[in-house]
Amino acid sequence: MMLDGAIQLTAALMALAFVQQSLEHLRPAVRRSERLLFAPRLVLSLLLLAVSLGARLPGLDPGVLTLALVVNHLFILPFFNGPYNGGADRMSLLVLLCLTAAYNLPEPAWRELAFAYLGLQLLLSYFMAGWVKVVNRDWRSGRALRDVFLFSAYPAGENLRRWAERPRVLFVMGWAVIGFELAFPLTFLSQATLLAGLVIAALFHGANACLFGLNRFFWIWICAYPSILWLQERVL
Repeated sequence: MMLDGAIQLTAALMALAFVQQSLEHLRPAVRRSERLLFAPRLVLSLLLLAVSLGARLPGLDPGVLTLALVVNHLFILPFFNGPYNGGADRMSLLVLLCLTAAYNLPEPAWRELAFAYLGLQLLLSYFMAGWVKVVNRDWRSGRALRDVFLFSAYPAGENLRRWAERPRVLFVMGWAVIGFELAFPLTFLSQATLLAGLVIAALFHGANACLFGLNRFFWIWICAYPSILWLQERVL
């Protein structure tokens, strides 16, 4: 995967993710001040998507649009006192900043470094998620996953809470997630293993979206996949 193609694909995917995120904040029940912040984000994301797909808009290019999205994000962050949606919003900001740098830095080597940083952070995100779990006794015992189904507001349906009555299944599921996340950096050793690892990771995020409604994680993590595919080819 060539650098320019990987950056362009990442921009298009990020724009789609931002459109979905913005629409959540434009419902009639949402505060007017909030809608005023996310309406520009929606417009800018649609323009970025169009340009990334090859549309020619006078005076607008991906570099300008990503910079405008960064400015917009600087207004959104204090409104919610930081990335209010946790890891998904932090990943959104990381992708946006790395793309902005990749489009606007003057030297090709700097552009490569900015995009490579995104791929490296994606690689580490899975490993660190596994590390946080494996050092947590509740995750090792299966209790953490049981509590998610039993007590949290995340399950997308009340019928899913019945999974809390299957501790052995949740124990195996928990260790499967931990093992995969800790082993994810090993997938970087070849293109075939990396592709397989990303497919499994995407299925994992898809399952979380269906079971717990964590749809933002699915879309924004997928956005970063071109960066790690490019980085693997660039390094190896």
